[in-house]
Amino acid sequence: MVDDQDKRRREELLAELKERRQKIEAMGGEKNVQRQKERGKLTARERIDQLLDKGTFREVAMFAQSRGGVSLASDGVVTGYGEVDGRKVYIFSQDFTSAGGTLSEIHAKKIANLLDSAMKNGCPVIGINDSGGARIQDGVDALSGYGQLFYRNTLASGVIPQICAILGPCAGGAVYSPALMDFIFMVKGISYAFITGPRVVKAVMGQDITEEELGGAIVAQTKAGVVSRSEESEAQCFESIRELLSFLPQSNRDKPPRRDWGDKPDRTDPEIFDIVPTNPRKPYDMHKVIERIFDQRQDGKKNYFETFPLFATNIITCFARLDGHSAGIIAQQPMSKAGALDIDACDKASRFIRFCDAFNIPIFTFVDVPGYMPGADQEWGGIIRHGAKMLFAYSEATVPKITITIRKAYGGSYLGMCSKDLGADSVLCWPTTELAVMGAEGAAEIIFRKEIEAAEDKAKMRQEKIEEYRRQFANPYLAAEHLHVDDVIDPAETRPRLIKALEIALNKKESRPDKKHGIIPT
Repeated sequence: MVDDQDKRRREELLAELKERRQKIEAMGGEKNVQRQKERGKLTARERIDQLLDKGTFREVAMFAQSRGGVSLASDGVVTGYGEVDGRKVYIFSQDFTSAGGTLSEIHAKKIANLLDSAMKNGCPVIGINDSGGARIQDGVDALSGYGQLFYRNTLASGVIPQICAILGPCAGGAVYSPALMDFIFMVKGISYAFITGPRVVKAVMGQDITEEELGGAIVAQTKAGVVSRSEESEAQCFESIRELLSFLPQSNRDKPPRRDWGDKPDRTDPEIFDIVPTNPRKPYDMHKVIERIFDQRQDGKKNYFETFPLFATNIITCFARLDGHSAGIIAQQPMSKAGALDIDACDKASRFIRFCDAFNIPIFTFVDVPGYMPGADQEWGGIIRHGAKMLFAYSEATVPKITITIRKAYGGSYLGMCSKDLGADSVLCWPTTELAVMGAEGAAEIIFRKEIEAAEDKAKMRQEKIEEYRRQFANPYLAAEHLHVDDVIDPAETRPRLIKALEIALNKKESRPDKKHGIIPT
């Protein structure tokens, strides 16, 4: 039996436990929490509760404290695991109400331990960053903490999905852990990311600039190409993260989850051909082609999830579903720079390709490319090495690779958009396709120069020779004769044909030479 003294002692211990937990859950205290709210921001714990399935979060290392003598609730970061749509994820959320969420040795150790557990158990990691940077009192121990995070982010790369939401300031060394993760989300008006802030820029460069102008959510995507998505609110940000996760596997050991949205695999679309003008110079919105081919949602929501929608808009990268399977899509956007490949587009596409390959997501490439962007800025900026990244990424990828040319593919850009020669498992073309070393206008000027110059009506002769070149050379049938194209299809049948091509390639086995790793162009 338990005597009264023992009973009282047990009650005291439980009361102490409850008191300690309540104090920690109060985070930085009522005043600091109120300031966080006044900034239009949720607290670290509220963010976790909004993002995860209700009641699934289990906190880890709640009682952690810094050795630097600064007593903070959970040492400024909440860590643990929970579920998103019933699937386990690990999560950390920096607490700006506790010393500005600054990173100390123990703070960093908590996140590092979380990453270790996530890798071991094969689960995605979600990081919510809201921090003033390294904690000054911890000195080099705090800097060491950042180094440990960078190391683990690198080890986890390609092993588990890593998703970051920057929901406050993120400056200096603190930006590199997010940069080493797979996807970064920011929220307009409250998120900032930069190496050196406005004060340093003013002191060193004499330039007056605000935090928003230097590294706000829109700037960090449109100009820097750092941020995958810029959302309107924290709630929208969390909803987007949940949607992104729905397309991803738990780890590289798994296949992505298959979900039936109720669309028919044999659905044809006789009207899809009307979207694309036969004139290769006329623009159209490639999003409309993607929307009509991939699985339609019964809830009326958009059926694809786009990454970097405001950066390098001449190329589209997005996730969708085809017969329930997750699909990674790379597609030209003729409405932006005519869909030409430039430095930013190559960087955006090559990273997306490598992510899909790492996590067993089939790659679909929609081609309508006039070539690589010309000009001194592109050449001096290194379009050669940036373009080579796409060649490298496509060539090393071993997931199913299915390519469909919608209208044109000229010169080296034909190869760069996952041709048969870069390992495409299936290459299909619409009858509008022009496959050639260069466009008909330029080619006719070279090949038929003498005939054009000798003609009385040079303009008429030039147009005739352009059409002759198109008939003889710039069509999909010559490429099909030489086995560069598997089939020329009726656009109405694009969806069922892509599904059949995917079914054939889903269980393929493909090996690469034994090596430690390749050397991707810089």
